[in-house]
Parts: sequence; C-alpha cells; structure tokens
Amino acid sequence: MSEGEMLIIKVPGSSANLGPGFDSIGLALNVYLTLEVEKSDSWEIIPLSDHLSIFPKDETNYIYQIAMKTAEEYNQSLPGCKIHVKSDIPLARGLGSSAAAIVAGIELADSLCCLGLSKQEKLEIASKIEGHPDNVGASLLGGLVVGCQQNDEVSAEVFNHLSLDVIAVVPKEELLTKESRGVLPSTLSYSEAVQAGAVGNVLIAALLSNNFELAGKMMKSDLYHHPYRKGLVPHMAVIEDSAKSIGAFGVALSGAGPTVLCLAEEGKGAAVAEGLSQLLPQMDCRCLKIDQIGSQVICNSRNGLVYK
Repeated sequence: MSEGEMLIIKVPGSSANLGPGFDSIGLALNVYLTLEVEKSDSWEIIPLSDHLSIFPKDETNYIYQIAMKTAEEYNQSLPGCKIHVKSDIPLARGLGSSAAAIVAGIELADSLCCLGLSKQEKLEIASKIEGHPDNVGASLLGGLVVGCQQNDEVSAEVFNHLSLDVIAVVPKEELLTKESRGVLPSTLSYSEAVQAGAVGNVLIAALLSNNFELAGKMMKSDLYHHPYRKGLVPHMAVIEDSAKSIGAFGVALSGAGPTVLCLAEEGKGAAVAEGLSQLLPQMDCRCLKIDQIGSQVICNSRNGLVYK
C-alpha cells in the first residue's frame, strides 16, 4: 500500500452450530466489520460505530494484536497505520464479532506485509486462534462452512449455493461465550455422542438437498448444547413455539447465544421477522441473508478499486 492509497477490509459476521453442528458448522451473514486503512507514522484506530468505542485505540487493540502476531509468524513487522473501524455486528450476541476481528487482523497483516497467504493458510491461522473453524471459516470463506480441526490441521468444505432467509432475534443483553460454555457437560456417553453426530450429519444433508422440513427437525433435535443452554436463553422456547406458524422451518441458538436464529425459505424472512417483532417487541429482529463471498480486501487507489 503506497502513500495516498486506502485499503478496505470487509469481513462478514457469522452464526455457528445451527443446532447439532456444534463447533463445526458456520454460516456467513450479511452484517460486516469494515476497516479503512491508510498509512501513517504511528498506529491509531478510530471507531466509527458507537459500540466499538469501548475498545483500545492503540496497539493494544485486538485486531492489531492479531495482525501483529500474524506478521511475526512470518518474520515481518507492521508499518504504522490509521484505521477507521465500523461494524454492524452486535458484540457478545453470538453473531461472530470476535471471529470477524480475527479474520480482519489476519487480512490486515497479509495485505500490509505482502505475505501472500492462501485461504487455507488464513483458515489455519484463524482456527488456531479461535479454537475451531466454524465462525472464522464462515467469515473468511462465506456461505455455509462445514469444518473440523485435528491438531494443527484444518479441513473445511464451503457451500455457496444455499438461498435462505436468516432471521436473527437479538436481545439487548450480552451472553459471554465463557458463561455459555460453562453449562455444558464435560463428557457425553458413547451412545449419546453417536446420536448427536448422526443428527448433525442429517442436518447438512437436508440443507444441501433443500429438504427444509427435515433440516428444521434436526435443528430442534440437537443434543450437544441446546438442552443445556436453553435455561440461559428463555426467549428461545417462545420462538420455537411460534416460528413455524409464521413461516420459519428451523430455530437454533446462534453460536453460544443469546441471539436465536430462524431459517426460512427465500422470500419468507420479512414476514417471519415481522411476526417475531410483534411477539418479542423488546428484541431486535433482523432479516438477513447469507454472505456468499467471505472476507474481501479492496485497494482504493488512484486508478480505481482493486480487489485482492
């Protein structure tokens, strides 16, 4: 990036699990973390969204820390930059805000230090930081991502053909992942694990074959985390009782919650969001789409936009 150029990094938020795809399924959503990066003598991070003002504006910022550690892995150091940051991803609501920040930091280091990282290399770095490839995979690759992490090896498949409406019911209260993970059991019996895995397998098969009724049934049949987390998210039961009658085919916690995600066939999402808004007027009901692209890096140069 030369003097006078601006680098734009745009990373979608995401929803993980979809019920039984625990720590292995991610869905990219059209809410975004966006960085506008210009060269500067020193580092400065300027929030353009009010809810980002709580974060540090210097080198202790999480995005900078991820970028710095990524650069150091390749024996590089970051040049000084001024970064304007904006986001419409709610914080600590189960919509992948931290995963988007991780991907943004990796993209920042890759661009500023000319690392030339492949998507697979970025996925491996992000998954190592996050601990699993669901949210970071979706933010990086877009679409529906199914992945697993075995030691340092990350395997993922991406499906970019699903056309669904996604309704996010976002409460005002935060629910930290640490608290939500604290209610999960430390082990499942062998038979429970087999059954839970089978439900997740059928969910993927149903989504890919557009058998939405079966997909919804599998989302409701999760054994990994819904039974334990529902007590932390009382509005989930209310949504499950009503969503199908107003047009949704499936309901699941978004990640660790407290956002609840409803899936509907394309074109039905607005009606579902309206119905849920009337049912839960104190919550933010958003009709979203699947982001099919994933993270984007755009160089705004004198010669126009250049997609990298």
